[in-house]
Amino acid sequence: MRLANISDRLSLITHAGMVVDVSQATGGRISPGVQECYDRWEEVLDVAGSLEDDGGRPLADVPQRHVGSPAPRPRQVFAIGLNYAAHAAEAALEVPQELTVFTKFVSALTGPYGAIALPQGTVDWEIELVVVIGRGGQSISPDNAWRHVAGVTAGQDLSERTRQSAGPAPQYSLAKSYPGFGPMGPLLVTPDEFENPDAIELGCAINGEPVQAGNTVDMVFPVPEIIARLSAVTPLLPGDVIFTGTPPGVGAGRVPQRFLHDGDELVSYVRGVGEMRHRMHQRD
Repeated sequence: MRLANISDRLSLITHAGMVVDVSQATGGRISPGVQECYDRWEEVLDVAGSLEDDGGRPLADVPQRHVGSPAPRPRQVFAIGLNYAAHAAEAALEVPQELTVFTKFVSALTGPYGAIALPQGTVDWEIELVVVIGRGGQSISPDNAWRHVAGVTAGQDLSERTRQSAGPAPQYSLAKSYPGFGPMGPLLVTPDEFENPDAIELGCAINGEPVQAGNTVDMVFPVPEIIARLSAVTPLLPGDVIFTGTPPGVGAGRVPQRFLHDGDELVSYVRGVGEMRHRMHQRD
């Protein structure tokens, strides 16, 4: 199943490319609010699955500005660092034996299209598979972890590297939480839509030049292991967001280093989910 946040309303995207407003199609049985729907995810799946053959309007006719983040207001945001061995190598760091976990503040989250303001400093890109939790829980086993996932989407863990390295300890969360530094979308796709949800292609390009290309099969900690290890410490809640780490190819790992600049277009994709497009502009 493929779902989207269209004009702040939960919408089913049929395999024919049509948009069905779930709340309207069910006479208000399902809330139009996307974030609220995760608390009733099993019911949402049952109801939305029956709407596949409904009418609707073509997705191609929906203005990009109307497409929002598929998880706009999660209660918890987790982000996993150094989760691809080749990315750890380009950062001159060892492959972690335990999860490297930080957060992105909810105010950093935004939708899949539009402009992102660049602060002063060195802003880097990091394409990531993002997981949204549907059924919460604690001490979830890896074997059951995918059953707790509402769906996956594309995300960018944008990072201001100058602030990240300031101070006696890395400022991961703060440096990655400027407004717009957590774009997600355009679709939320349920795990059953993938032939293998543990092997998904992802990548990004700047001004048409590919800069990252990877596959989640290369994760140090695959999605089920991430969920198991996080939930062993803290309960995961419906609608929680997990940024699962970036493959190699970030700007800080290049020689010479490269960062985002005013006017750059960043195009990010996750195969089977879709493509995000963002134009960078320098903050005054």
